[in-house]
Amino acid sequence: MRRRDLIAASAALPVLAAGSEALAGDRPAPGGASISMPGVGLPIIAGGRLRNYVFVSLRMHLGGAATPESMRPREAFLRDALVRAAHRTPFTVTDDWTVIDTAALSASLMRSAAAIAGRGAVTRVEIVSQALRRRTGVNAR
Repeated sequence: MRRRDLIAASAALPVLAAGSEALAGDRPAPGGASISMPGVGLPIIAGGRLRNYVFVSLRMHLGGAATPESMRPREAFLRDALVRAAHRTPFTVTDDWTVIDTAALSASLMRSAAAIAGRGAVTRVEIVSQALRRRTGVNAR
């Protein structure tokens, strides 16, 4: 056998093995389809002043006919809607400037997703992580 054929076969084997594993399990992944939205900077505004920024990483769980490929072009619009909503009515916890109100954030993003991607396209929003710009921030007043 020629060396060229061996190299081509060794390059094709992992691809074929992955394809056969995917065909063996025709059921979807247990977590379902999801799309990640890393590093969205959201403001913490208290008393009319900007107090802190929290960088949030999200995972949107998709439902209905939505696929990650169909949602990727809409991710920029969802990110923009989330940042606009955070500036309009901040997702601030009243006594702590270091965390985001996760319930308010997910409700806002669900409303925006229904308008942008269609009703039922996003079934759940999961906040994966929150990273602070400044570590201080418990409201002393």
